[in-house]
Amino acid sequence: MPARILVAKPGLDGHDRGAKLVARALRDAGYEVIYTGIRQRPDEVARVAAQEDVQILGLSILSGSHLALTRKTIAALQDAGATDVHVVVGGTIPTTDVPKLLEAGASAVFPTGTPLDDLLAGIARLTGDGEPEPATP
Repeated sequence: MPARILVAKPGLDGHDRGAKLVARALRDAGYEVIYTGIRQRPDEVARVAAQEDVQILGLSILSGSHLALTRKTIAALQDAGATDVHVVVGGTIPTTDVPKLLEAGASAVFPTGTPLDDLLAGIARLTGDGEPEPATP
């Protein structure tokens, strides 16, 4: 059974081309992917993650609010009892903020420009099931 992954765009950022690209790459790699769409509140993202029983929650953030939105989302996941969900963060993330996101509880950070193969390898490590089977059209 493939891992379930929620891709979300918290905050007021309205650009989602990268999130859709990542969601499609994950789906094509064999994962079951749910995309929330843009402008989601952290508590709503956490609620959906808990409801859908996802293994990984991917936050795509380009607005510069990645630290606050990641912390709020992780706190909301804890409030929802979804403490076993890996949170990964992608988007416009300065390298100086990567350690801060990891300290806040993110399992991985994939800044803009991360090759998709590296992202897929990182997700496979987190799911612990190696490389997923590619989806068939």
